[in-house]
Amino acid sequence: MGRSSSGLRRLVDEVAKFGAVGGAGILVNLGVFNLVRHVTDLQVVRAGVIATVVAIIFNYIGFRYFTYRDRDKSGRARELTLFLLFSVVGLVIENGVLYAATYWFGWDTPLQSNVFKFLGIGVATLFRFWSYRTWVFKALPPREAGAGAAAKSYVAEQSKKPRPKQRVP
Repeated sequence: MGRSSSGLRRLVDEVAKFGAVGGAGILVNLGVFNLVRHVTDLQVVRAGVIATVVAIIFNYIGFRYFTYRDRDKSGRARELTLFLLFSVVGLVIENGVLYAATYWFGWDTPLQSNVFKFLGIGVATLFRFWSYRTWVFKALPPREAGAGAAAKSYVAEQSKKPRPKQRVP
């Protein structure tokens, strides 16, 4: 029971941290989206793609240094490559929803664009959470985490043992 409850606790903690970074990323995404729409004549989906790219950069920094800072850091090139790959898939999902709403259904008022941008972010977030935790920011194997705990336990145990008195000549 202790092992499964600690696993659940870690998952809840991970979801909370992912949500904090993701929530800030949503604000960045929607802020950039509306800024680009307001100051340029770009089409809605192009503005959406630009906003998503800015949010991807923001999110990588947040995920690497906050949410998943305790995860394996040995393969940064691999990590970044997979992060970008899965982020591009998320970008397609996110802006695909916006594209469908705008060009298939004609829902392109500023309010409708924001609603469908937000819905696209939500759908893409489910995919991103699964892919990032499964493939990008991999957990260290349990034996490595356990080895560190075992070493600390051994050191603590050794410090409790009485030491033989040494003779001074």
